[in-house]
Amino acid sequence: CAVREAMSPSGGRRPLSLLLLLLLLLLGTGLAAGSAHCPSGCSCGYLEVNCTGRQLQEFPAAIPLDTRQLILAANNVSYLPAVELSFLADLVYLDCQKNLLGDDLDFTFIGVAKLVYLDLSFNNLTQVTFGTFSQLLSLVVLKISDNPNLVAIEKDAFANNTWLRHLDVSRTGLTFLDTSTVRDLPNLRFLGLSDNPWHCNCSFLVFITWMADSNVHFPDADNITCYTPEAFRAWKLPAAEVQLRSSCLTQLHKQDYIFLCFVGFCIFFAGTVVAWLAGVCAVIYQVHTSKGEEDEEEEDAV
Repeated sequence: CAVREAMSPSGGRRPLSLLLLLLLLLLGTGLAAGSAHCPSGCSCGYLEVNCTGRQLQEFPAAIPLDTRQLILAANNVSYLPAVELSFLADLVYLDCQKNLLGDDLDFTFIGVAKLVYLDLSFNNLTQVTFGTFSQLLSLVVLKISDNPNLVAIEKDAFANNTWLRHLDVSRTGLTFLDTSTVRDLPNLRFLGLSDNPWHCNCSFLVFITWMADSNVHFPDADNITCYTPEAFRAWKLPAAEVQLRSSCLTQLHKQDYIFLCFVGFCIFFAGTVVAWLAGVCAVIYQVHTSKGEEDEEEEDAV
């Protein structure tokens, strides 16, 4: 009514500032109504819910369905319910760092396909499988660092995350990461690997070689060191690479010598058999030729 009165011909044209004031009042009313649905103990803004450090034990209820940014950092949440998350179809930013999330995350994010940023650092993750993040087709930033119990990332764990640009797996329990897991990410530009107990063997040499040839940035690269075997303990990657190239590409082990001897024997045996067969064939041919000549001479004599 106030807006119609401000614009009515009878009342004359009200100043533009009055209209702006009315619009601001209406907007404030709408925001106040929206904040009424804010989860208990959390603070809410425009399309944002922030529950940082609220000592939450469970995923908060009554989150507005249009939320795009959800921050659950520094709580005691041990489980993310897939159903409740799926209601937040427009969610693009999820921060769950410093919680108690474990390894039961497969298909947890099936309903938040628009998610771009996901922080699961400082939790209790133990493994990452293909089903963990396979539904996050738009994921750009993934932080799973500071999970000391994370010991395994499956080879195809990020096969569907082709937009992934920032990946951090620093300070975990990883001893090995298959080269194809990160090499096949076309948009990857940042990869955190520091302070992990890497096992520097001949298989890891392939990964080190990829690191040297790729366009990916490795922050805190000086803290990427070998942990095992004992002979490589605390070696930085450049020094380890030189030693691994020397030992893996030139050194032959006992089984290698056995294999080479077996191959040599097979070649020698095959050559001997071929030579014997060739000799037998030559003798037969010679005998047959000589017999033919004798028969011709006898015929001529008759």
